[in-house]
Amino acid sequence: MATTKVNDIEMYYEVHGSGEPLLLIMGLGANATAWEMQVPDFSREYRVIAFDNRGAGRTDKPREPYSIGGMADDAAGLLDALGIGWSHVYGMSMGGMIAQEMALRHPSRLRALVLGGTMAGGPNAVMAGPQLIQQWASTATLPLEKAVEAGLQFLYSDEFIVQNKERLVRRALELAYLMAPIDALERQFMAITQFNTYDRLHQIQAPTLVITGTDDKIVPAENSRILAERIPGARLVEIEGTGHGFLVEKAEEANRAVLRFVRQHSTGTSPK
Repeated sequence: MATTKVNDIEMYYEVHGSGEPLLLIMGLGANATAWEMQVPDFSREYRVIAFDNRGAGRTDKPREPYSIGGMADDAAGLLDALGIGWSHVYGMSMGGMIAQEMALRHPSRLRALVLGGTMAGGPNAVMAGPQLIQQWASTATLPLEKAVEAGLQFLYSDEFIVQNKERLVRRALELAYLMAPIDALERQFMAITQFNTYDRLHQIQAPTLVITGTDDKIVPAENSRILAERIPGARLVEIEGTGHGFLVEKAEEANRAVLRFVRQHSTGTSPK
């Protein structure tokens, strides 16, 4: 729970556990707290590093255009700052886009790659329907608590919401002070719109696991199938009956799949 200078920003990061490093990269507007269901499981075996991307949480939010490639350089820069040569890398949603660019721009820094609920971008991406996008955008006009409640439908199954609504809303409100300001969120979103690895996926050298919820409304699961088809040797895990929020709704199942994969590519030695 500290900050360090990375490229042109002061970056917030946390380190949990010991062993081979496992770098966690979160998505649009989110921050390290979104990994709270993963850190306890992962840190029992690995040195888990979670951080806030530029524009999010406790990291600087420069008023200039962002790019996914630039944020990948930030992630590699954090490893440099911590004296880490290579790491396993798990990126979720926009974080999965950053992880793809990290694998392409800094291939020697990755031992294993996990891409969660993400896509390759560009014209071949399978996008959410316009009605859902309009519904999601409309939540921005609501009071905070109402916006949080309305936003649950985009992440979780109806059954899970019914059983956990009070807990989910309370936790979101507790962490509301870390919400990305709208201008920084817009810069991250613009970076996503310019992202495209489709024609470069065959260049990814790291062993790759692609994981998605079958009912993902935000990044439809077909995007993960595209990634798994185009990345050499990639494996695909589809978690039935859950959506973009599988890190929470199906944490045990998802964590088990990720740990099984990362263990297969662990060396038992410290990275140099």
